[in-house]
Amino acid sequence: MATITGPLSGDAKNTVAEALQGALVDLIDLSLIAKQAHWNLVGAHFRPIHLQLDELTDLARTHMDTIAERAVALGVNPDGRSATVAKSTRLQQPERGWLEDGKVVATITDILDGISKRMYERIQATDEPDPVSQDLLIAVTQDIDKQHWMFQAQR
Repeated sequence: MATITGPLSGDAKNTVAEALQGALVDLIDLSLIAKQAHWNLVGAHFRPIHLQLDELTDLARTHMDTIAERAVALGVNPDGRSATVAKSTRLQQPERGWLEDGKVVATITDILDGISKRMYERIQATDEPDPVSQDLLIAVTQDIDKQHWMFQAQR
């Protein structure tokens, strides 16, 4: 069986692998939560929030693919299985059933705030061992922070 190797080894590889895996889990679950809210949204501001949740889903899916492929390029197996995401997610889960638009905005704002804080920690952690992965995490964080601002402005 072929294996993929990368330029990092030892502690550097482990540190970057942990940062990328954490980002991957955050992004996968964000895409699932945003889509769940998108499907079950109700309220006076349905249309703009419905569309914004689709944008958020697309953003998360694009970035999760980039993050996972970076891990592979480093010789690390990304784990995006549903069981792994369910076991290790740190994201607040939405309630079941219809979701009032104001509650969705508040929940997504809080989720994005938590992801942003963890992304900044990952950026710090990857500064020395892998500036390339750090650049990818910075790009993710830029988009997460923008979405945070846009949802927060609707509170």
